[in-house]
Amino acid sequence: MSALRKGEREFVVGLDIGTSKVAALVGECDGDGRLSLIGYGSHPTNKGLRRGSVVDIESTSMAIRRAIDGASALSDCEIGSAWVGVAGDHVRSMDSQGMTGTGGREITDADVSQVIQSARAVKIADGQQILHCEPQEFRIDGQDGIRKPQGMSGHRLEANVHIVTSAANNVQNVIKCVERCDVHVEGTILEPIAAARAVLNDDERELGVVLIDIGGGTTDIAIYTGGALRYAAVLPIAGEQITNDLSYGLTTPPAEAEKIKINHANLGTVDEREASRAIEVPGVSGRPPRRIPQETMMRIVRPRVEELLSYVQEEVRQSGCQNLVNAGVVLTGGTAQMPGFVELAEDFLQMPARLGTPQGVVGNLDALGDPANAAGIGLMLHGLEQAREQTAHGPATAHGNVLERLKGWFRDHL
Repeated sequence: MSALRKGEREFVVGLDIGTSKVAALVGECDGDGRLSLIGYGSHPTNKGLRRGSVVDIESTSMAIRRAIDGASALSDCEIGSAWVGVAGDHVRSMDSQGMTGTGGREITDADVSQVIQSARAVKIADGQQILHCEPQEFRIDGQDGIRKPQGMSGHRLEANVHIVTSAANNVQNVIKCVERCDVHVEGTILEPIAAARAVLNDDERELGVVLIDIGGGTTDIAIYTGGALRYAAVLPIAGEQITNDLSYGLTTPPAEAEKIKINHANLGTVDEREASRAIEVPGVSGRPPRRIPQETMMRIVRPRVEELLSYVQEEVRQSGCQNLVNAGVVLTGGTAQMPGFVELAEDFLQMPARLGTPQGVVGNLDALGDPANAAGIGLMLHGLEQAREQTAHGPATAHGNVLERLKGWFRDHL
């Protein structure tokens, strides 16, 4: 297994380093190939990250250590390596094309590796590095729409790919924080791609879907059509901004504003009696609490959520995929669980919407069905896939002869 072993047991670990908290998830693979969640630990980042980027290495490292210790104790295994999620408003994405000659012979894995490598030879902004290079489709002698060209014959092989880049220093800082906890980084994966692995189904990817992962500091977007990634973006607006608005608008500490958001915010339609129901708002610095109508709170929350959705709408428009996402929107992440959020998104974006809960992993831990853990569970599933590919194909060569293993390298810039 890609993460660690303990006797005959095999494990894979996902480490979701978010703006508001770090979550470590441990999965165990049984004899039938099923992945069970057996360990979970989380800890607040304590302002160690801002909008997905590390701003305090010491604080972030401590949060990672606490989360890992919790997951390790619950799973009864020592965590030595993990797949790590990356986000932040420094993420960029673009399309690229590659081409290679094949001399009229049968196309091999090596040819596919070569054409994808050719597509990677694109100029990117200074300070950025390629995080993912996702194949979309191939062409052979002008015939397009090919997904697996191996075994076909032709003279010219071309590939369309989608490249995702991130700030190199940000990725290095994340890795540094993890390694300070004596944990080896197996690979880094963009958070929305990991979340998509856990909550989207094949039909949605094929028909066209917008994944919106709304966390504490960032809203992560991934758009799939025709079974392939077409666009990715990270927006610097999410749950923290809603909490901050409540804190200022209600004159209450941020911690209390977060509780009010979780316990009382309802973005759906409420009757007049419910809207006038009073909620208690703690004061600041010993001041007495006040009681305000729920309607007052929602006049603060709803505009911020609509602003967030307007940014998502603009990203979908910029992607050029707005007329291709026939399966609509899948919302996930902790903030997406606010009552009425899915209904508001459906109405605002004029697309069908659903709440995405993680799939593909079994177990009885409460963390398993929590949309806030979609990215963490997706990281585990990715690690399991990589382990299976390595077992099926054997060690990859230095030239990347095995296509599936090569895709893993591209995704994790290994």
